[in-house]
Amino acid sequence: MKLKALTIVLVAALIFVASVPRTGAWDEPRAMRQRRFDMVSRQIAARGVRDVAVLEAMRSVPRHLFVPERIQDSAYNDSPLPIGEGQTISQPYIVALMTELLEVQPDHRLLEIGTGSGYQAAVLSGLVAEVFSIEIKEVLHQRATEILEELEYRNVRTRHGDGYYGWEEEAPFDGIIITAAVDHVPPPLLRQLVDGGKLVLPLGHPFSYQNLVVVTREGEDFRLQQITGVLFVPMTGKALEKYK
Repeated sequence: MKLKALTIVLVAALIFVASVPRTGAWDEPRAMRQRRFDMVSRQIAARGVRDVAVLEAMRSVPRHLFVPERIQDSAYNDSPLPIGEGQTISQPYIVALMTELLEVQPDHRLLEIGTGSGYQAAVLSGLVAEVFSIEIKEVLHQRATEILEELEYRNVRTRHGDGYYGWEEEAPFDGIIITAAVDHVPPPLLRQLVDGGKLVLPLGHPFSYQNLVVVTREGEDFRLQQITGVLFVPMTGKALEKYK
């Protein structure tokens, strides 16, 4: 058991080194770094997020580089921020909470529905072997892909398309995260989840409040656990057809 635990730690360390940008890939003032560390301690750890790896991932990712330059000074505030195309980057606490709820392991392969700014994918990249992320809005897809490549998050693959259908060619996934509100769990995503895998999403009316839920696959059955109330922008494409 001790050897197995040591192996997991070593694998996690290798993933972290491979996925986190090298020193010099981006620069930041010391004060900005301190604000990020304060964000983790005051907004995230203080609210109950305990996973050490998740907390370290939140400390390591330069959130301010994933938002428009004009609002970078607000990047570490306790709130979501607009990123264009009617979309937002989620509140830091929610990003950390959803990440923790996935219960990831270093060898996991994850699917993210809604790349948005690329920030959630960057956080996940330091925790798992591979991240596959789909964005329906082409402008955001291109922008996020560029910033992820520029910051050298090497284990993140992005795709432009409707995430409702998942990424069948790369399935199955150990975990799936949806970063936009939907009133039902897309069936294709359930099929692309491994047995024992978790799907984390804001479930409810896309134009009102939702519940953050965890769906766990148990063979051909799925167990749903409600976590807390949230408010996300709607998932567009197929998921929003009936509201048009």
